[in-house]
Amino acid sequence: MSDIEEKFPRALWVRLLIYIAAGHVFAAFLFLLFELGANQ
Repeated sequence: MSDIEEKFPRALWVRLLIYIAAGHVFAAFLFLLFELGANQ
């Protein structure tokens, strides 16, 4: 694991995790909109 951390800086990992989390939140929001629209 130390080899990977030497190649990629910690800021890049933090940014990647933030992008993944934001993407999942956005996908969940779209899923919620489609579910609410289908029920009406």
